[in-house]
Amino acid sequence: MNKAVILVGGPSRATRFRPLSMHLPQPLFPVGGQPIIWHQIKALSQVRDLKEIILIGFFEDYIFQPFLSKCYEEFPGLSFKYLREYSQLGTAGGFFHFRDQILRGSPKNIFMLYTDICCSFPLNDLLTQHERHGRLGTIMVTKVDRTSAHLYGCVVVDLETKMAEHYVEKPETYISDMASTGVFVFDQDIFSFMARVMEKRAAEFEHEQARESAYGRYEDTDDTQDVNRLRLEQDILRAMAGDKKLSAFLCTGFWRQIKSAASAVPANALYLQKAAKDSSVTLAKSAPEGPDITGSVYIHPSAQVHPTARIGPNVSIHARAVVGPGVRINDSIVLDNVHIKDNAAVLHAIVGWDSRIGKWGRVEGSKVTGTDDIDEVTHSGVKVNSICILGEDVHVKDEVFIRNSI
Repeated sequence: MNKAVILVGGPSRATRFRPLSMHLPQPLFPVGGQPIIWHQIKALSQVRDLKEIILIGFFEDYIFQPFLSKCYEEFPGLSFKYLREYSQLGTAGGFFHFRDQILRGSPKNIFMLYTDICCSFPLNDLLTQHERHGRLGTIMVTKVDRTSAHLYGCVVVDLETKMAEHYVEKPETYISDMASTGVFVFDQDIFSFMARVMEKRAAEFEHEQARESAYGRYEDTDDTQDVNRLRLEQDILRAMAGDKKLSAFLCTGFWRQIKSAASAVPANALYLQKAAKDSSVTLAKSAPEGPDITGSVYIHPSAQVHPTARIGPNVSIHARAVVGPGVRINDSIVLDNVHIKDNAAVLHAIVGWDSRIGKWGRVEGSKVTGTDDIDEVTHSGVKVNSICILGEDVHVKDEVFIRNSI
């Protein structure tokens, strides 16, 4: 029996995802017609002998209940649970804190996924390699451009043995073009290993505290010195690699982070293209009576799209949206209750809930293309050329052009 844990963070995270995360949590923001976290649950539901998915974060308990209720209906073979951290315990702290509930039923393997990623999720292949090599854990990696490797957690991999020989979080100098994808699978003995790391850190902390106190220099104000906080990358993965207990699995499918609001648009495109490749019935198709559909497009059944509109490629139109005559939408996400009037254009943009775009209005951003693009909206407090974002309840008057704005 196998289990999975998805780390969903909390309301103090995802600040780079604003203003979109001000309306709902980032994991529930829709890309490819479904919440970000749904794509991970869908992939996990296809893993052999996986019985339970646990969400760990520090959102209020009620936030995920409606979503999990729908998951129970859509994935009847799985059980779901949300466990709330009442303080920020670090990227591995919550996982370790709830170890008794995770270990209930004696799972053989435990998946761990970060929620802020978009991926093809070859989880069965990952599990097969993990069981074949028999190490304590396996990290899924992907090749990135050498010039951007410093932005990721990098893994030095022995390509013959698949062993992760070294792990460095965001190295200052180049060490490898293999980057962590935020997807892992561990043997249940991972918690014993984490306990030893915690004990070692506690002993080091106590020794350092005694030494500093002897010189009158100790101040209990540094959050990084909290022995109850446990970081997966710096504390656990690095130690596992050093002890030769970590394997690496290379993901050859698509992958990118969803850190900023701008990254939601290319993630939306990747998931829609995957749905088209899988011949998903959820995608819209052109018909003689219109509208004109190009490429991969998702249109919610309750949305109204005029027959003369031109939609696509890579567009998601959500519930109760109204798209008027002659409207052009390309590479964009249109959220619930949006009204787009006659002959308006929406290009490389996200149009927030309950927004209105007037006749001949134009909302246009700059295209985010490659995985290694810096898909942020602002840099050092300055707006950069990226997608255009309308937050909740924004009204664009007739014949107004909004370009590269939030």
